[in-house]
Amino acid sequence: MTIVHDGEPHRVLSVQHLTPGNKRGLVQTKLRNLITGLSIENRFRSDDRIEKAHLEQHEMEYLYSSDSEYFFMNTETYEQITLDREILGDNIYYLVPNLKLTVEFFDGRPVGIEPPKVVELKVVDTQPNLKGATATASQKPATLETGLVVNVPAFIETGETIRIDTTENKYLERAK
Repeated sequence: MTIVHDGEPHRVLSVQHLTPGNKRGLVQTKLRNLITGLSIENRFRSDDRIEKAHLEQHEMEYLYSSDSEYFFMNTETYEQITLDREILGDNIYYLVPNLKLTVEFFDGRPVGIEPPKVVELKVVDTQPNLKGATATASQKPATLETGLVVNVPAFIETGETIRIDTTENKYLERAK
């Protein structure tokens, strides 16, 4: 969920409902400012009013990166935008050229991206295949083409393409 707090959009990272003794209940939240990238903790009382942030979403295609800037193109208007690494956060590990994803805008400014639920990435480094390894055997770390490191089954080898769940940052299966 994204809310407007102090006039700026914040993504709600965690929520905890507290009821201290016989006092009024409150909600302890951890928020991340979508413009500055800073995380804060805030308590909301039951009589506080919260405004939901309305984000525009546009489908865009990732083109390339240069230093800490990442370039995207709107698939409808062909307009290009640049996003900094701070805005993208850990989502940079899912970016491969020509990937289509959703870019979120608040008041006409890009504030973040939503990668697809599943991406296909190539394994560039992992330990050699273990003889007799099965899908239920132990796992080993693998470095992917974007720099992301995930645990994969022992039968996965360097050069293979695998599917990654972007919500949990986990190996799903081999790509066909």
